[in-house]
Amino acid sequence: MSLPLLAITCLMLVTFGYSFKCWLSPFGDCRKCHGMGHGFKTDRKGRTKRGRDCRRCQATGKRIRAGRWIYNRAARTYRAGTR
Repeated sequence: MSLPLLAITCLMLVTFGYSFKCWLSPFGDCRKCHGMGHGFKTDRKGRTKRGRDCRRCQATGKRIRAGRWIYNRAARTYRAGTR
């Protein structure tokens, strides 16, 4: 197999794999709070306590994946243009 064909095959495999993942699980863990929904802080004695709610995911711990966001935007644009 030639090198360009191998590269194209690998890129297609990665693209279809990510598309499949976005279809099965459109939400992923929040990158800021790591899926916890809140941060951690320590008190003066050094013990870990619960911090503030995450503003990025509104304390749910989940965010929509970039691929799913792009798909939703494209579908919304298509539906708006075919009325």
